Amino acid sequence: MTSSNRRLGRLSLGTGSLGGLQRPISAATFCATIDAAWDSGIRYFDTAPIYGLGVAEQRLGASLMQRPREEFILSTKIGRLLRQPNEPTGSAELDHGYDQAWHDVPRRKLVVDFSAEATLRSIDESLGRLGLDRIDIVYIHDTFEEQHYRAAMKGAYPALERLRREGTIGSIGVGIGRIETLRRFAQDGDFDYFLVAGRYTLLDHEGAGPLLTACTQRNISIVLGGVFNSGILADPYSQGASFDYRPADIARIARARHLESICRDHGVSLKAAALQFPLAHPAVETVLLGSSSPEEISENVSLAGLELPATLWSDLRAAQLISADMPTPSAAP
Repeated sequence: MTSSNRRLGRLSLGTGSLGGLQRPISAATFCATIDAAWDSGIRYFDTAPIYGLGVAEQRLGASLMQRPREEFILSTKIGRLLRQPNEPTGSAELDHGYDQAWHDVPRRKLVVDFSAEATLRSIDESLGRLGLDRIDIVYIHDTFEEQHYRAAMKGAYPALERLRREGTIGSIGVGIGRIETLRRFAQDGDFDYFLVAGRYTLLDHEGAGPLLTACTQRNISIVLGGVFNSGILADPYSQGASFDYRPADIARIARARHLESICRDHGVSLKAAALQFPLAHPAVETVLLGSSSPEEISENVSLAGLELPATLWSDLRAAQLISADMPTPSAAP
């Protein structure tokens, strides 16, 4: 599937931040944000068991339950099973990074498991939390280690491929922010979508070319998250500007400020340029927003709809801030 089809829409909504990733999010704010996204025309919603340790799936399902099921597309992920704090897990690998990341949610253990059995169990449990009849896209999520990759290709992938073949799920994908791992998945399996977090952005795109080429050749559509690189492209002058959820280094801050200065010379918001830049690539089907309030939805949708001058992109390329082989919106098909 290519971006010319855009089954998912140009903009979509992820529920990581809405699960309370950086600050508590109330049920009312969650629901209002989904409503705002729907009213703006967004019809693709992504979630995962780890987001809010189950809370995001529960709230998203409740928010979508009254909507016509044929009018939206829903994705979730496998690779982490939720378990009660005192539940025995034997020798299972626990993920102590994610289970401490969420604010104001019930405590859960996260068990890392990419086996076929765990994949089927994870989907069943997600359906229970969502309260919906089906999941359209299932992603293999965050295969950080070599053993995770091997286990996913041996267990999770064949199980998902069978479910897709049977029509139980519509599409399968992989979600991770590691370019080389995604290239391996592209080579070794038959995937519909890659959810790429923060690796094809206005600030950080130099290494993405081979993956995007492979996706175009293999008809894998990119769902692109993290277009602001966790904040630095939203405001490179903020105190403690972050890149990929860590303090940004001096070189990245300088590059982001250079981008912002050229945008400012053209009367353009850096955020608008960051939102629109990746959509020019034929492999990118949608930008997955991480908005956590109705106001953020409104702002991002507005910025994505602005008409930006062609000279902006040519000046950014002349300043060597956009790689020569990467398309820009003014040259998009």
